Amino acid sequence: MTGRNSAELRFLVKGTGLAAPARTTPRRADDLWKTTCFELFLRPATGDAYFEFNFSPSTRWAAYAFESHRQGRLDLPQSVEPRVEREPARPTGADYRLDAIVHFSEIPSTAFRMGLSAIIEEMDGTKSYWALAHPLGDEPDFHDPACFAIELPPAPDSSSSPRT
Repeated sequence: MTGRNSAELRFLVKGTGLAAPARTTPRRADDLWKTTCFELFLRPATGDAYFEFNFSPSTRWAAYAFESHRQGRLDLPQSVEPRVEREPARPTGADYRLDAIVHFSEIPSTAFRMGLSAIIEEMDGTKSYWALAHPLGDEPDFHDPACFAIELPPAPDSSSSPRT
């Protein structure tokens, strides 16, 4: 996290044979999860609503608001579009790197539970599903509350003075 109003995410993938979609014009797009894609989920500490951000190696992105688990999906407006950059990351020891910067001006300023996940497609079509935590069950479900594994405190009120 770079601040309350934005976050910079870095996803590193080590290995060979990653099927990364070709770079294209950055813009909003649906169904990015059907191939290699990286995801950020944010759920306010109270309630069932949550937000999903998808970042594709193609530089396309998506942002959604959900009313509850996979219900009531709406496009989440983005006054500042997410920026997605990709590059081979050999200097860091990974074979692939994706950086994403996302702004949170359209979501409430509150405590959150966060989930990070990735769908990795290999050149032979094999897919693997990665997350900080997985729910019990046979199929991956990054929308499940069990995947929101990290607690983020509310942002400090910038209008108040620091305590001494």
